[in-house]
Amino acid sequence: MGSPLRQLRFTVLGPVRAWLGDVPLDLGPVRQQALLVALMLRPDATVSRQELLDGIWGAEPPGTGGKVIPVYVHRLRERLRAAGAEDTVISRDRGGYRFVSEGARVDTARLEEIAVEAASARDSGDLRAAVNTWSRALKLFHGEPLSGLPGPFAEGERLRLTERRIALLQHKLECQLRLGGYAEAVSELSALTATHPHSEALAGLLMRAMYGSGRQADALSVFTQLRRRLVDDLAVEPGEELRRVHQAVLRGDDTFLLGDAPRRAPAGRPAAAPPPRPGH
Repeated sequence: MGSPLRQLRFTVLGPVRAWLGDVPLDLGPVRQQALLVALMLRPDATVSRQELLDGIWGAEPPGTGGKVIPVYVHRLRERLRAAGAEDTVISRDRGGYRFVSEGARVDTARLEEIAVEAASARDSGDLRAAVNTWSRALKLFHGEPLSGLPGPFAEGERLRLTERRIALLQHKLECQLRLGGYAEAVSELSALTATHPHSEALAGLLMRAMYGSGRQADALSVFTQLRRRLVDDLAVEPGEELRRVHQAVLRGDDTFLLGDAPRRAPAGRPAAAPPPRPGH
């Protein structure tokens, strides 16, 4: 292996890009990049030529058939060697080709390392550290994952990585709510629910954040609007968990919605004073 300062780095949480040290690399045309990604996101696993063909071209394979796969692999290796990479990260096996994970750093691996660190902080009760650590993980995303890459494999991974981003956001925002950070959560969740208008999990978090901010009517409106979209677009009713959140907002159940975090009064209205203790 080469020096860490000359290590190969790849990012897929946005456009596919590569560097050797700090020098950006040209990975060639998009289908060649798609082949690299089809290997890279199955690290250390041998992928057959047929699997690569199906993943990159789907039902419309190239006229040259599987012959294009070794050509793309050769070109990728040549580009990496020309840039100064001492070792190849693509190994040829009897059954196909394999991405050697030891030879490079991929941002998806770093994402999961940071996510584990964040979950550990949350489970130990350090919610602020968890929020900060999940924020670091989310900064690894630079737009749509695998942006512009063709083929069924890339499309499936794009969906998986997008869902992973949403899951990490949910974890972060849940901790923010437990810390009483309602305004920040409302701002983020309002943008997210606009992008994912049928997500019940995000709508439930937005309702909790609005309720915690003293915006009970707005929280109820979120439920009403989502229910209408679900019925009109998908012909389904909201699930049990979201209905429970709705009922809790209706009855003002701070414990269910907020746990130990304090509820804030609406703007311009002072929070209700606690009842006087006996004898006072």
